[in-house]
Amino acid sequence: MMRTLESLLAEHPFFKDMDPDCISFMAGCGGNVRFDAGQYLFREGESADHFYLLRHGKVALETFVPERGPLVIQTIAEGDVLGWSWLFPPYRWRFDARAMEMTRAVAFDGTCLRDKSHEDYRLGCELMERFAQIVVDRLQATRLQLVDVYGTGHRA
Repeated sequence: MMRTLESLLAEHPFFKDMDPDCISFMAGCGGNVRFDAGQYLFREGESADHFYLLRHGKVALETFVPERGPLVIQTIAEGDVLGWSWLFPPYRWRFDARAMEMTRAVAFDGTCLRDKSHEDYRLGCELMERFAQIVVDRLQATRLQLVDVYGTGHRA
């Protein structure tokens, strides 16, 4: 049975308790995408023009560390959201994102969503609140990864 994009969004944890009108409004900016294992969804420094709702698979959020290579900051999986750089100028990715296995997602056009957020401030506020939590979660994951990589150390 074919499901509509709106029904997929309504079932996703990111949209929990979101007004159905906002979901419907956002659906016009989204579409289904697929990535093979090893394929990059985006690379650090590139133009950030999308965000992704993961429906299946796993994605490694990575940063490059000189003399160490790629360092996985966080693993993003089904039910998670990937990408917030489309919200903030200069709209550039701050990490790499690489599919660890075949991954299916809904990709949202960032420019479309920014335009719709300016048109409907209720939607803009809703998105900012939800993405603020994602930013906090990613910062916490990065902090924990740094503690793991560099050790806990002792304070004098």
